[in-house]
Amino acid sequence: MNASTNSRGVAIVTGASRGIGAAIAERLARDGYAVVINYASRSAEAEALVAKIAAGGGRAIAVQANIAKADEVRRLFETAETLGQPTLLVNNAGIMKTVTIADSTDAIYDETFDINVRGTLNTLREAATKLADGGRVINFSTSVLAMNLPGYALYTASKAAVETITRVFARELRGRSICVNAVAPGPVATELFLSGKTEEQVQHFANMPPLQRLGQPDDIASVVSFLAGPDGGWVNGQVLRANGGIV
Repeated sequence: MNASTNSRGVAIVTGASRGIGAAIAERLARDGYAVVINYASRSAEAEALVAKIAAGGGRAIAVQANIAKADEVRRLFETAETLGQPTLLVNNAGIMKTVTIADSTDAIYDETFDINVRGTLNTLREAATKLADGGRVINFSTSVLAMNLPGYALYTASKAAVETITRVFARELRGRSICVNAVAPGPVATELFLSGKTEEQVQHFANMPPLQRLGQPDDIASVVSFLAGPDGGWVNGQVLRANGGIV
């Protein structure tokens, strides 16, 4: 892994036990961050990732917390502070359940907005007082928001809220040199995305962007690394659509 010897401080990555979140955690560890790997229920995967990062010379801990619960998020930040003051928050955790508006239920609405919107708000509330001046916040939206696909109304509505919150939070932190941005991936070849899809469906999504492939977790991790690093210091209040040109 060859972690950088130049420490950039402490990064909290939500939903980091697998998929895009795990790729982000590994990349940030290589970039020199001590990484807090948040997970909801996959403790074995989270601990395996901690061991992998440690084997590469990095520092990481795993912290269980449901980001939809404010008290658990508060504990997440308090635990992160055992490594030092947090300098980076990556709000990667989220859920996506496809359902038409006609077939939607209060339960699906509540679950989607609890994790995707309330969860983001809970972490930002803690970051507002606990993130170091000069730090970074990177939220997660989706490029599906611009595609208006049937069945994605609740999911994209929750991510539209995240984009608005991102822009407002960037302005609320005026004077502290904290950059707040969002990343909006297109389809990414994760276990979560591939599960339940036929090869034909996967190829359909792969052929949609002009680059004619699915994104990979490392593609998204590289974008996060840019926004979190010194070269991203003049990008603030923006949504970076990392999607291969799909929209």
